[in-house]
Amino acid sequence: MTVTAVVGANWGDEGKGKITDVMAAEAKYVVRYQGGSNAGHTIINSLGKFALRMLPSGVFHPDVVNVIGPGAAIDMDVVLQELNSLSERGVPRPQLRISERAQVVLPVHRLFDALNEERLGARSFGSTKRGIAPFYADKYAKLGIQIADLFDKTRLQDRLEQLLENKNILLRHLYGQSPINAEEWLSALQEQAEVLMPYLDDTTVLLNKAYRSGEGILLEGQLGALRDPDHGIYPFTTSSSTLAGFASVGAGLPPYAIEKVVAVTKAYSSCVGAGPFVVELGDEEGDELRRRGGDAGEFGVVTGRPRRVGWFDTVATRYGCKIQGATSVALTNLDVLGYLDEIPVCVGYETDQGVIDDFPITSKLSSAKPIYKLLPGWKCDISQASTMEELPGAARNYVEFIESEIGVVITTLSIGPGREQVIER
Repeated sequence: MTVTAVVGANWGDEGKGKITDVMAAEAKYVVRYQGGSNAGHTIINSLGKFALRMLPSGVFHPDVVNVIGPGAAIDMDVVLQELNSLSERGVPRPQLRISERAQVVLPVHRLFDALNEERLGARSFGSTKRGIAPFYADKYAKLGIQIADLFDKTRLQDRLEQLLENKNILLRHLYGQSPINAEEWLSALQEQAEVLMPYLDDTTVLLNKAYRSGEGILLEGQLGALRDPDHGIYPFTTSSSTLAGFASVGAGLPPYAIEKVVAVTKAYSSCVGAGPFVVELGDEEGDELRRRGGDAGEFGVVTGRPRRVGWFDTVATRYGCKIQGATSVALTNLDVLGYLDEIPVCVGYETDQGVIDDFPITSKLSSAKPIYKLLPGWKCDISQASTMEELPGAARNYVEFIESEIGVVITTLSIGPGREQVIER
């Protein structure tokens, strides 16, 4: 295996966790390179169903080294909770390496995330309130705290006081809250850091050695292309780049290292959070699709919120694959559609400027209407198929139609939640 990025082609929630878990069997390293505990990856194996928010999706493979890179937002509470949860459920302690250059999400980040969402009310962006936007705002304002800073008490106190200086003004005068004293946090932060110390490493050196040695590296993306702050449905985006182009930066590898980009997309559309969603179903059709979706219906891993659902959107997915630089596609949840007589697929948008098939800027999405093509359904359970040839003709035609519309070869089909329910074409 070469260096491969596994990324989302849509709004997130595409099934990247399962695909990464399956591909990790052939890898030596699995790397989280951006984002934090604001989105989850669901994995089902012989030990049960697991929802990961911070740990890479290779933690169920004992021989895999799991890396959290310098581009990620380290929520130490969640890292420790997940490690303890895995141990309690009988999962062997994973090999974990955390970049000493990665920055930490602080309680004040989560506080400001919640306060800001409450202040915005109906104008909110659908934040998970895990502190991600305030974290990245501080990172790029050069106010962030690197995890290595936690072991130098004097430096840590200086950094915290600088970070809290303007926040305390906002807490007092905008939100009517009590100011925060840096001294209150020092001991707790250093105690957590001591527990995580055995996992800290110069992961850039580690991964570059692995790359030069030809070892298999999987770079695991969080959320999807349409949540990217530069190319997505801004401002209804996350606060770090969700694209494969950022994977080398967030992991610490040279840009030419990435040879394969696997874009993951569902056989229908889903998303959690606010923002324009052209194919959204808001009636009984949507309720039925949501109820049938995935292992336990379409509900957010982190928030538990019902996911917004709709039919497959070739306009959005073609765009997502393009900006991800996809070399192949993994199509998930194909089995979910087995109850339908006919399956609508969005092949264009009707807009004020006419019919388009290129994904437009956010301001033009709110008035766009989907144009559907109806494809025949297969009306049967396909979850036990092991080859493409075992699928009904209508299911094969559905896959081939999507492939022709998005312009990228579909090499992997997921036909159920289990590891073994995968067809490689």
